[in-house]
Amino acid sequence: MNAVASPLRVLIVDDEAPARLRLRDLLGDIAAQVPTRVIGMAANGVEALRLLEQIETDVVLADISMPAMNGVEFARHAAARPRPPAVIFTTAHDEYAIQAFDVAATDYLLKPVRAERLAAALARVRHAPAASADDGGRQHFSVIERGRILFLSVDEVLYLRAELKYVTARTVEREYLLSGTLVQIEQAHPERFLRIHRNCLVARAAIAGVRRRRGGEGGNEGEGEGETRWEILLHGLGETLPVSRRQWPQVKQALAL
Repeated sequence: MNAVASPLRVLIVDDEAPARLRLRDLLGDIAAQVPTRVIGMAANGVEALRLLEQIETDVVLADISMPAMNGVEFARHAAARPRPPAVIFTTAHDEYAIQAFDVAATDYLLKPVRAERLAAALARVRHAPAASADDGGRQHFSVIERGRILFLSVDEVLYLRAELKYVTARTVEREYLLSGTLVQIEQAHPERFLRIHRNCLVARAAIAGVRRRRGGEGGNEGEGEGETRWEILLHGLGETLPVSRRQWPQVKQALAL
């Protein structure tokens, strides 16, 4: 017989008492779908951080606009803890979505929070694999679209390309816009992604092979007219990715060519 999952330990943070009580009631309404236990309530980020020091917490439901310490600042402090809780923002304002994205919030729920949206967000926390030293860290990217934070599995990404201050992640179906840098992604997932160009990482599992290409095509860095270069063939996509002359020795070694 399968063991019953222990309830998620939830901390509710909001400067308005009625909002805290409503979230507590909503958690009770969805208990059959996602079991939870409210381990505390706080009126701002400062109080919430004190509670985190005292009580083990799995997830925090946090308002953003609060006195003393707002939700975004709280999330930054919480993320620095040895075992950081997941943070789900609950706010009446949609203009904070970019900031929530920057602190890697699990979800961004607009008030009045609906029970089904809260249940879905908590279910993601429940089923998210725990990061460890040998699994490359977090196994999803946070994607912001139309004021909501979505999750993109690292396994789905075929390649990542730097685009100004953002990174474009390509899957078989479409492209997604991520925050952060290629360097950060490369350091977090060294076994999963291979750098083939200063502005491109490719998933090792997505590489179908390599082929020669003529130089001067595609803007390869340091490439002269008529020189022979290489490009990556991908599983599931008809397009190819150029390998820079600088990265070719490392790519060749990684692919045992």
